[in-house]
Amino acid sequence: MQDNALLSFKDMCARFDVTPRTLRYYEYIELLAPKREGRARFYGAREIARMTLILRGRRFGFGLEEIRQWLELYDEKGSREQYEVWIGRANRQLAALEEQRDELTRAIEDLKNTRDEATEILRKMV
Repeated sequence: MQDNALLSFKDMCARFDVTPRTLRYYEYIELLAPKREGRARFYGAREIARMTLILRGRRFGFGLEEIRQWLELYDEKGSREQYEVWIGRANRQLAALEEQRDELTRAIEDLKNTRDEATEILRKMV
Protein backbone atom coordinates (compact mmCIF):
# COMPACT_ATOMS: atom_id res chain seq x y z
CA MET A 1 0.00 0.00 0.00
CA GLN A 2 1.30 3.44 -0.89
CA ASP A 3 1.73 5.96 1.93
CA ASN A 4 -1.05 8.17 0.55
CA ALA A 5 -3.44 5.33 -0.35
CA LEU A 6 -6.61 5.09 1.71
CA LEU A 7 -8.59 2.05 2.77
CA SER A 8 -12.37 2.07 2.91
CA PHE A 9 -14.22 0.98 6.04
CA LYS A 10 -14.92 -2.42 4.47
CA ASP A 11 -11.30 -2.84 3.36
CA MET A 12 -10.03 -1.90 6.82
CA CYS A 13 -12.27 -4.55 8.40
CA ALA A 14 -11.05 -7.14 5.91
CA ARG A 15 -7.38 -6.22 6.23
CA PHE A 16 -7.40 -6.61 10.01
CA ASP A 17 -10.07 -9.31 10.21
CA VAL A 18 -12.24 -7.28 12.59
CA THR A 19 -15.96 -6.75 12.64
CA PRO A 20 -17.49 -3.42 11.65
CA ARG A 21 -18.69 -3.11 15.23
CA THR A 22 -15.10 -3.40 16.52
CA LEU A 23 -13.82 -0.81 14.08
CA ARG A 24 -16.63 1.61 14.92
CA TYR A 25 -15.97 1.10 18.64
CA TYR A 26 -12.28 1.93 18.26
CA GLU A 27 -13.36 5.10 16.50
CA TYR A 28 -15.95 5.87 19.17
CA ILE A 29 -13.36 5.65 21.95
CA GLU A 30 -11.00 7.71 19.79
CA LEU A 31 -8.28 5.14 19.22
CA LEU A 32 -8.79 5.69 15.49
CA ALA A 33 -9.74 8.84 13.61
CA PRO A 34 -10.43 8.09 9.94
CA LYS A 35 -10.91 10.77 7.32
CA ARG A 36 -14.59 11.27 6.57
CA GLU A 37 -16.27 12.19 3.34
CA GLY A 38 -19.97 12.35 4.02
CA ARG A 39 -20.83 9.06 5.67
CA ALA A 40 -17.82 7.27 4.19
CA ARG A 41 -14.69 6.64 6.26
CA PHE A 42 -11.19 6.31 4.87
CA TYR A 43 -8.09 5.06 6.67
CA GLY A 44 -4.57 6.20 5.84
CA ALA A 45 -1.14 5.03 6.90
CA ARG A 46 -1.44 6.53 10.41
CA GLU A 47 -4.69 4.71 11.15
CA ILE A 48 -3.38 1.47 9.69
CA ALA A 49 -0.28 1.70 11.92
CA ARG A 50 -2.46 2.49 14.95
CA MET A 51 -4.74 -0.46 14.20
CA THR A 52 -1.69 -2.73 13.97
CA LEU A 53 -0.58 -1.54 17.42
CA ILE A 54 -4.10 -1.84 18.87
CA LEU A 55 -4.38 -5.46 17.77
CA ARG A 56 -0.86 -6.22 18.97
CA GLY A 57 -1.71 -4.72 22.36
CA ARG A 58 -4.92 -6.79 22.54
CA ARG A 59 -2.93 -9.92 21.67
CA PHE A 60 -0.52 -9.06 24.50
CA GLY A 61 -3.50 -8.86 26.85
CA PHE A 62 -3.54 -5.12 27.48
CA GLY A 63 -6.74 -3.21 28.13
CA LEU A 64 -7.87 -0.45 25.78
CA GLU A 65 -6.83 2.36 28.14
CA GLU A 66 -3.32 0.91 28.36
CA ILE A 67 -3.28 0.65 24.57
CA ARG A 68 -4.36 4.30 24.33
CA GLN A 69 -1.36 5.28 26.44
CA TRP A 70 0.90 3.11 24.30
CA LEU A 71 -0.40 4.84 21.16
CA GLU A 72 0.39 8.22 22.71
CA LEU A 73 4.03 7.18 22.95
CA TYR A 74 4.03 6.46 19.23
CA ASP A 75 2.12 9.58 18.23
CA GLU A 76 4.49 11.95 19.93
CA LYS A 77 7.72 11.46 21.69
CA GLY A 78 6.76 10.40 25.18
CA SER A 79 8.37 11.60 28.37
CA ARG A 80 10.79 9.52 30.37
CA GLU A 81 8.04 8.93 32.93
CA GLN A 82 5.62 7.67 30.23
CA TYR A 83 8.20 5.17 29.01
CA GLU A 84 8.98 4.02 32.54
CA VAL A 85 5.27 3.49 33.27
CA TRP A 86 4.83 1.61 30.00
CA ILE A 87 7.84 -0.61 30.67
CA GLY A 88 6.46 -1.39 34.13
CA ARG A 89 3.12 -2.39 32.62
CA ALA A 90 4.87 -4.47 29.97
CA ASN A 91 6.86 -6.26 32.68
CA ARG A 92 3.70 -7.01 34.66
CA GLN A 93 1.95 -8.30 31.55
CA LEU A 94 4.94 -10.46 30.64
CA ALA A 95 4.84 -12.00 34.12
CA ALA A 96 1.11 -12.69 33.73
CA LEU A 97 1.60 -14.26 30.29
CA GLU A 98 4.46 -16.39 31.56
CA GLU A 99 2.27 -17.61 34.44
CA GLN A 100 -0.50 -18.46 31.96
CA ARG A 101 2.00 -20.33 29.81
CA ASP A 102 3.26 -22.29 32.82
CA GLU A 103 -0.30 -23.15 33.86
CA LEU A 104 -1.08 -24.26 30.32
CA THR A 105 2.04 -26.43 30.27
CA ARG A 106 0.93 -28.07 33.54
CA ALA A 107 -2.59 -28.63 32.17
CA ILE A 108 -1.21 -30.20 28.98
CA GLU A 109 1.00 -32.56 30.96
CA ASP A 110 -1.88 -33.50 33.26
CA LEU A 111 -4.18 -34.18 30.31
CA LYS A 112 -1.51 -36.30 28.59
CA ASN A 113 -1.04 -38.35 31.76
CA THR A 114 -4.79 -38.83 32.15
CA ARG A 115 -5.09 -39.87 28.50
CA ASP A 116 -2.17 -42.29 28.86
CA GLU A 117 -3.75 -43.85 31.96
CA ALA A 118 -7.04 -44.30 30.07
CA THR A 119 -5.17 -45.78 27.09
CA GLU A 120 -3.46 -48.26 29.41
CA ILE A 121 -6.77 -49.24 31.00
CA LEU A 122 -8.31 -49.71 27.57
CA ARG A 123 -5.32 -51.78 26.40
CA LYS A 124 -5.76 -54.12 29.38
CA MET A 125 -9.46 -54.59 28.57
CA VAL A 126 -8.71 -56.22 25.25
